Amino acid sequence: MSPLARIRRFGIASALAAIAIFASSCGDTSQPQNTLDPEAPIARQLDRLWDPVFGVAVVVFVLVEVLVLIVAIHYRRRSDDDSPKQIHGNAAMELGWTITPFLILVVVGIFTIANVVSIDRVPTGPNVMKITVTGHQWWWEYDYAKTGIVTANELHIPAETTIDLRITSADVIHSFWPPKLAGKLDAIPGRLNHMQVKTDANDAGKTYWGQCAEYCGLSHANMRLKVVVHSPADFAKWESDQMAKVNISGLEPGSAAASGADLFRIKGCGGCHTISGYTAGRIGPDLTHFMSRETFAGAIFPNTVDELKAWLRDPPKQKPMMPKNGLGMPNLNLAEPEISDLIAFLQTLK
Repeated sequence: MSPLARIRRFGIASALAAIAIFASSCGDTSQPQNTLDPEAPIARQLDRLWDPVFGVAVVVFVLVEVLVLIVAIHYRRRSDDDSPKQIHGNAAMELGWTITPFLILVVVGIFTIANVVSIDRVPTGPNVMKITVTGHQWWWEYDYAKTGIVTANELHIPAETTIDLRITSADVIHSFWPPKLAGKLDAIPGRLNHMQVKTDANDAGKTYWGQCAEYCGLSHANMRLKVVVHSPADFAKWESDQMAKVNISGLEPGSAAASGADLFRIKGCGGCHTISGYTAGRIGPDLTHFMSRETFAGAIFPNTVDELKAWLRDPPKQKPMMPKNGLGMPNLNLAEPEISDLIAFLQTLK
């Protein structure tokens, strides 16, 4: 086979491989964590920066590869007496391929800096909602500054309101990333990073899924997050429900729920979990209004009786954890009647 035929075959194979890789990266826009399908204002702002920059990169890549192939084929050595002739420079060409990339980078840099400054601005004012987001191994905690509401994994926000997410970590570095809603920001122990979140009126009723995007240990892949956007009226209702006191003392004596409440303390659950007015553990998620959440365990399981039973039978089996090192919920070796009673109790936490 001639050198030219080999080059052509290599070029075709490379093109097919590039097409296959590109096609495999394309996802259905219904995917919940598709960063190329932005829905909220800041995600759309990031996308408007990414699209033209990617277009420029594609043009530069194609141009460079075409020139490389032309030079490799046209100026290849055909015989010992037909070697490429050495030249000693071309000032115009050298200026061209130096100045052109410089100008491209300047333009891209200007738009990038403008977007970064806009997005990283810490919002202020009486109408800004401040929420502290704390990353734990392996779940998210949300603390609403104005109301004192504390919840886990599912972040609830009102539409048409600017949110200042004050992001930090209780242990190792995590990264808060709801791709269709906003960008990505590290959660670092001992430091508050600010993420600005905005939604439009038509975002009310939407749910945005996200993920910890910084490897943080054994169950990093199971550290998901969920952002629920409400209309202002629906958010006020959610807020009122979350601020309501749970009535543990009102459980019917001798009922499964009352037995579960006793077990919650006897088995040590209260040493890790807070239930307002009943227990004050601060290691695991606050469970005061547990049944108001659609998911649990890092937002990876639906909050159903069957999933709760599987979880209470053996938590480390359901979600990889290291309870011996204090990371995650241990297997309490509960009997089936105890599991049923605990679930009956949890179902009263609305």
